[in-house]
Amino acid sequence: MRVFPLTGLLLGSLLALPVLADDGRVLLQRLAEAERTQNFHGTFVYERNGSFSTHSIWQRVDESGVLHERLMQLDGSAQEVLRVNGQVQCASGALADQLNDSQLWPVRLPDPAQLSEWYELRVLGDARVAGRATTVLGLVPRDQHRYGVELHLDRQTGLPLKSLLVNDKGQLLERFQFTHLQTAIPAASALEPGAGCRPVRLSPVPQEISPVWRSDWLPPGFSLTSVTQRRSPASDEPVACQVYGDGLARFSVFMEPLRGATVDDVRTQLGPTVAVSRRLKTDDGDVMVTVVGEIPLGTAERVALSMRSAAAEVAP
Repeated sequence: MRVFPLTGLLLGSLLALPVLADDGRVLLQRLAEAERTQNFHGTFVYERNGSFSTHSIWQRVDESGVLHERLMQLDGSAQEVLRVNGQVQCASGALADQLNDSQLWPVRLPDPAQLSEWYELRVLGDARVAGRATTVLGLVPRDQHRYGVELHLDRQTGLPLKSLLVNDKGQLLERFQFTHLQTAIPAASALEPGAGCRPVRLSPVPQEISPVWRSDWLPPGFSLTSVTQRRSPASDEPVACQVYGDGLARFSVFMEPLRGATVDDVRTQLGPTVAVSRRLKTDDGDVMVTVVGEIPLGTAERVALSMRSAAAEVAP
């Protein structure tokens, strides 16, 4: 769910518009309600870093209020995910190995009042997507540490039919757009998983884990949302993972002991996702700090350089 102006001309007209925060909050509240209660079946395209994929999605709310969702990729390798009340039940293809770190389809938006602290909510006008009338809502960042969002919300249902994500230069980073939407109740059989959808049993996360690391600097509005620990894929070393978010954007910080290993710093971006790795010297030895998320590259670098051990000061 995301974006804002795609050209300098559009950016200029956007900034000239009055801020309609109250109307924006109403639209977001309606969107949140639609994503919990609306039955539909649709097809959408997803564009990222010049790569396109096509997906079908079904959502059905049964008589007891249980929300069933199924997502299936229609091109490339076969991939499918089934969720019930937001909990993944099964997955196939590459998605089965990415459930801990990926958002598998458009993100549920948080409380509008929280969002409005870090984004200006602006009603930009009317449009059409998939043959349906929409209202366009812009979420304009109040600083340079997050991306902007442009949402095209279906007037009839409130569902997001299109979202765009761009950086501060107006470059498109990500597109999500429906090509077809049907609001009839999907048949229960349409929510049945395919033969290749493997049951997913995510490891339970302890309810309370004290942060092992702290940050001397975070972008305004971002706070720690979860702390976990996992095994490194390259060794038996434990890797601390701390996730931060502002209610819409989020990033993860991974801290892996190097134990004398030689590794290079990394600074890369693929579409909206950045990855920055930096070596950090501590009293207990060098640690590789890696920041991954949908935030600007400079912001990720500053976070990586600000990480400190919660138990001891960083060695000079």
